[in-house]
Amino acid sequence: MKRHLDRCAITPYGREAGSSRVRVFEWLDRVGTNFTVGSYLSLPDASASRLLRHPVSVAGAELRLGAFVRARPRRLLLHREASPLSRGWWERRLLTSAEFAVYDFDDALQWDRGEGGLARRLAPKAGKAELAVRHADRVIAGNAVLADWASRFQRDVVIIPSCVSLEDYTRKPAYVLRDPPRLGWIGSRHNEASLLLIADALTEVHRRTGARLTLVGTTTRSLGALESFIDRIAWSPASQRTALADMDIGLMPLPATTYNLGKCGYKLLQYAAAGLPAVASPLGVNADLLRQFELPAPHTQDDWTAALLELIDSPQDARERLGRTARGVTARRYSYNAWLPRWAAALELGPVT
Repeated sequence: MKRHLDRCAITPYGREAGSSRVRVFEWLDRVGTNFTVGSYLSLPDASASRLLRHPVSVAGAELRLGAFVRARPRRLLLHREASPLSRGWWERRLLTSAEFAVYDFDDALQWDRGEGGLARRLAPKAGKAELAVRHADRVIAGNAVLADWASRFQRDVVIIPSCVSLEDYTRKPAYVLRDPPRLGWIGSRHNEASLLLIADALTEVHRRTGARLTLVGTTTRSLGALESFIDRIAWSPASQRTALADMDIGLMPLPATTYNLGKCGYKLLQYAAAGLPAVASPLGVNADLLRQFELPAPHTQDDWTAALLELIDSPQDARERLGRTARGVTARRYSYNAWLPRWAAALELGPVT
């Protein structure tokens, strides 16, 4: 590593992880300036099992963070956390070593107290998120909920939503229902259990219409009785590009937790980028997106059943209007093209085209 760095970005995960890809790599691809990127282990996640399988790599990753600190970068972007093992010491040292440091986050890390198994209880993120917000020169928050919290500790907070590139999604070519109707969901293995929240509604819609569910993510079956009408597609950039256009209705149920209040509604934006009508839980940012997209916002399982059946029974042109509305709003308000100048300004990179 160079003795002195001009621009660097630190992320906990590699490009395959949605958060790092959306909040860091996609922007860096667009600004046309050289950044030295440090991704902790360049893995899709930093779960305890992955870290235990790579002890030498973990030691190397910790040493590299020290090298970044000693390089005293002129511009530094830190996304979420520097190290899953840190209690804030790496985040503080990195942010204070840079001439100008920006901290970016897109989840309610401030409310992550380590819920879950033993490994998670030993690695809460709330404390380090607060330290990072305090020691950055500027904070980029993914939505107003996160910005409101960050503003308690930091005077310079800007909101930049998680964005999508419409060019990365095949636009839905037609709105005639598949036979049988095709519901859809995209996401990681860690959050597909959210579909169980609406298991009764999905089962009822399947019983009445024969609808099947396409799941883009892991191919490992984990959803019990729902698996009888689930068709799984392994996630890849290629499958993400094409699979949404083959669905009739996208799904985004969310548990009503404080952590989910800080979500940035990314699944809804992906569906919208493909012009796909969707149904989602109206929680946090989702509520605002659903209002702008003019899409259903069910609360109960009965609401979900009614919303899905209404969309399935709607005329083709009604579904098309919803899909086009969502796509148009996303292009204007949630695309990389729309936000690139403000993202570059937040990092004080100078004009970009």
